[in-house]
Amino acid sequence: MTAVAYAALWVFVFTLPWQAVLVIMPGVGIVSKATGMLALGSALIVAVLTGRFRRWHAFHVAALLFVTWLVCLLFIFQGTGDLPNTFWTFVQLFLVLWMTWELAPSWDRLVNLLVAYVLGAHVAALDTVWVYRRAAGTLARYAAGGGDANDLAMTLALALPMAWYVGMTHRRSLMRWVCRAYLPVGLLAIGLTGSRGGMITTVVALMIVPLTMLRLSPGRRTMAIGLLFLGGTLAAVYVPERIVERLATVSTEVEGGSLSGRAKIWRAGLLAFVEKPVTGYGPGGFRGAVRPYLGSETQVAHNSYISVLVEEGLVGFVLYATMVGLVWLAVLRLPVLERRFALVLLATLAVAMLPLTWEDHKQVWFILAVLLGMSQAPGVGWPEGRRRAAPPRPALRRPLSGRMEPIAAARRHAGPEATP
Repeated sequence: MTAVAYAALWVFVFTLPWQAVLVIMPGVGIVSKATGMLALGSALIVAVLTGRFRRWHAFHVAALLFVTWLVCLLFIFQGTGDLPNTFWTFVQLFLVLWMTWELAPSWDRLVNLLVAYVLGAHVAALDTVWVYRRAAGTLARYAAGGGDANDLAMTLALALPMAWYVGMTHRRSLMRWVCRAYLPVGLLAIGLTGSRGGMITTVVALMIVPLTMLRLSPGRRTMAIGLLFLGGTLAAVYVPERIVERLATVSTEVEGGSLSGRAKIWRAGLLAFVEKPVTGYGPGGFRGAVRPYLGSETQVAHNSYISVLVEEGLVGFVLYATMVGLVWLAVLRLPVLERRFALVLLATLAVAMLPLTWEDHKQVWFILAVLLGMSQAPGVGWPEGRRRAAPPRPALRRPLSGRMEPIAAARRHAGPEATP
């Protein structure tokens, strides 16, 4: 039954990158909802039947305290019994952490979850290319399923370090090649989204290449460089010129300080935070908090950190930052290759959350759960101090000359007649 539950979790992770392709309403993916419910139900059945639970890490305690703090904001500070969708989303995300912790305790299972995400990113990237081909280059930007181009670009960028690491280390050659093939496909799809934040995040994600290149054989190193060159060539050939021009305005947006209009929203959020620094405005309260500063215009934060700061206050922000900090501390114990991969993936995630309101997105919590699991799981990536004990060495035999000395001495005492 555990294998069935893990398979359901694997399918759920596989649907995360392309959940926008099939939706029942804007922002609600029917596939991820269905697979998530199946995975949760299977995990609960396994927990009931076995009666065994893994001991929690401090990370899980911080996550539970964060969700509990949301309950306090709703029922104590705000004095309301209404539970917004944001609250239930965080409850579901905590269950994702729990499922990953219980169903993927081994290194192989965690790596295969990374494979599931990369395969899902393949689907989203190829669908983006298909949208481009079907639209015959008439759209300003392209995204799988017609979803948000910025969200898709960040989702695809997160798969780049996963694909590179799995392509280096997976035991099966087929999986290594499938993950390697994602590099050119993913780079092309990210270019088609026209996301400037996605381009910056991609640069951070590709830091995995120089940090691990020397660990490849010369042949694999040449192949990896060729795949990256192929991805850049495809992007240069197929990305429309107007998207290239849009991507070229990154420096102008940064120097001007407008950041596509996000700067004024961030300033309004910080002003609202000063009014309620400790308790915040509650889950989903950002729009109402910034309305006095932005007029009738309602906006999301377009910054995960400011969103948590305004809605959950300083207490919630500290708990959320503690979650991320505990994962960071945990992965520092991994071996060199795995540590570099984990730190690059964490950095990619941190940059992806800067221009987007992603604190309640499944991708974020899944990556935190997997990286924490890798830091605690036995197997290939065990921390140096927790490796399996080496098998006992066989006892060293005495040199042959040493064993023959007593015999030679006896023959000398016995005289020449004793010699055969």
